[in-house]
Amino acid sequence: MFKVNSELCIGCGMCVKDCFVRDIELVGGKALIKNITCFKCGHCIAVCPVAAVYTDEYNMDDVVEYSKEKFTIEPDNLLNFIKFERTVRQFKEKDVENEKLLKIIEAGRFTQTAGNAQNVNYIVVKEQIQEVKKITLEVLKSLGEHVLENSANLLYKRYAKMWIKMYNDFISNPLGIDNLFFKAPALIIVTSEHPLNAGLASANMKLMIDALGLGTVFSGFFTRACEANSKIKDFLGVEENQIVVSCMVIGYPNVKYLRSVPRKVPNIIWK
Repeated sequence: MFKVNSELCIGCGMCVKDCFVRDIELVGGKALIKNITCFKCGHCIAVCPVAAVYTDEYNMDDVVEYSKEKFTIEPDNLLNFIKFERTVRQFKEKDVENEKLLKIIEAGRFTQTAGNAQNVNYIVVKEQIQEVKKITLEVLKSLGEHVLENSANLLYKRYAKMWIKMYNDFISNPLGIDNLFFKAPALIIVTSEHPLNAGLASANMKLMIDALGLGTVFSGFFTRACEANSKIKDFLGVEENQIVVSCMVIGYPNVKYLRSVPRKVPNIIWK
């Protein structure tokens, strides 16, 4: 439950005003959280000027007091940081520390979710990455054979031939060329029954990956394989109602980029 320390509360009403679901009222000059329509977004904790609001449902040690020095990002620096983001497919033979992987997941954990559902889940693959690769390539091979037999789309056929070759290369030399995970040491797979929530979390996680000096490629081949066959989800223990939204292939970059790149002019409709 969310609660108010009445001894600290000054009755300013800021929590009442900011509560979207109108679950807080002033009673006798003190804030009272009814915990009826509350969906635990924590705005009341964040807005209270005297830190009178708390909860026993979450760890209050997560709460960080605002300071301009710690929380402010210059807009132009942030935009340049985003412009400099690159997909990385060349990785060093170097392990990614679990502490860094946990910090990446923290960036996902604190991303807003619709209705504060907090329904995004994370699977970290390190030790079993070869097993995951093998199952994924088996699925892609089968998918490729199906495409070649049933589709006239030239782009699909190109991918199909690539998938079959990737599988055959892996079978002949499991430690050879890797066009699926690019010999990266770690994966973080993000799942949810709500794809937008997982997508937003993944975007923030990508920012943290770059901030930590790591690199990543989002494996569309992996997510496509998960859509086509449940074998991968079964191996990873993903529940049936969960959608595999992203697979971030993570490692230390073995390439150095020196500048950003151009993009198409944005398609904007002003009303």
